[in-house]
Amino acid sequence: MPEQQVSIPTPDGDATGLLFTPDGDGPWPGIVSLTDIWGIRPANEKMARRMAARGYAVLLPHLFWRDHALRFDPLLKGEERSMDQIGPLLAALPAARMVKDGVAYVDFLKHRPEVRKGKVAVVGYCFSGAMALRTAAASPDKVALAASFHGGRLVTEDADSPHLLIPKVKGALYFGHADQDPTATPEQIKVLEQALKDWGGSYESELYRGALHGWTVEGRPEIYNAAQAERHFVKLFEWLGRTFH
Repeated sequence: MPEQQVSIPTPDGDATGLLFTPDGDGPWPGIVSLTDIWGIRPANEKMARRMAARGYAVLLPHLFWRDHALRFDPLLKGEERSMDQIGPLLAALPAARMVKDGVAYVDFLKHRPEVRKGKVAVVGYCFSGAMALRTAAASPDKVALAASFHGGRLVTEDADSPHLLIPKVKGALYFGHADQDPTATPEQIKVLEQALKDWGGSYESELYRGALHGWTVEGRPEIYNAAQAERHFVKLFEWLGRTFH
């Protein structure tokens, strides 16, 4: 399966990322796959390869390109992760940067020769679920599907809460929530689902039972849920198939 490191122009400079494409001749539908807070590492590269194997060109951008090397996860260097590291990472991608970068990733992917002309999909995990939604709202004519898995802080008290952007979206929306997630409480999910109903577009929002925040990504046995991770792929490919085929 072809893989390459790419340079992605943004208004703030060139981001880095990885591009995965299927074997054979393209072009293929495009997916921007946004990592969780710990960035690019073998687990989400494996996930991107699985998407590519199903017939998609998958861009895995390095979300923290401004401040960190391409693979910065402490576990890759034999160090422990800590909650103290999460705060600065979240602060490095406020809403305005999420939009600026997300739009740049979509534009880059759309113009790759490996990618079929038309709209692309954006998939987010953890904090980048909100980034996927923000990107779909900022590029409504370019994003056919935005999907969020164990997305956190989709509903906040802020004036720019992600859920308030739903009316701007023209593509389909999918939300897969862990049922044990302090960053997506039942009350917040209820608000999100009301916003989706009021919007009236094509969407699905559902709970993954017995799942914790971050359940889709291998490497943390205390969180990873193999059965529900597999279900996430089933749902993702179902929505991708519905959108592009």
